[in-house]
Amino acid sequence: MISNLKRLLVAGAALVCLCSVPVLATDTGQTKRTPVTLINVFTVPAGKEAEAIVFWEKAANFLKNQPGYISTKLHKSVQPNAKHGLINVAKWESAEAFKRASAAMRAKSGIKPVKGLSFAAALYTVIRSD
Repeated sequence: MISNLKRLLVAGAALVCLCSVPVLATDTGQTKRTPVTLINVFTVPAGKEAEAIVFWEKAANFLKNQPGYISTKLHKSVQPNAKHGLINVAKWESAEAFKRASAAMRAKSGIKPVKGLSFAAALYTVIRSD
């Protein structure tokens, strides 16, 4: 499933995005309506940060128009030598909504991945809050 997540992200997008590509936790009792948070960490090659951000923006712009999208924020490390220079945190109404949106992005967006950009994405649910 992790390779499917990476493949969807690279193929369709996303930083999302960037923005994409699920490790679905449906076997944990999660229901179709349980909100999820996508956390996607990016290792950005030297000199590719601006290109990676443009990639994320394209994916985010596609995904924000998909059913179930709530929000997304791209974070940049304040430490210049951080392993993950960019981190995307997105909210979705459900894992299933994210899965459908990721598939749509992969099939329709035409977004090209950034050479050398790597990422690891997974979906999470809140289990504790203060």
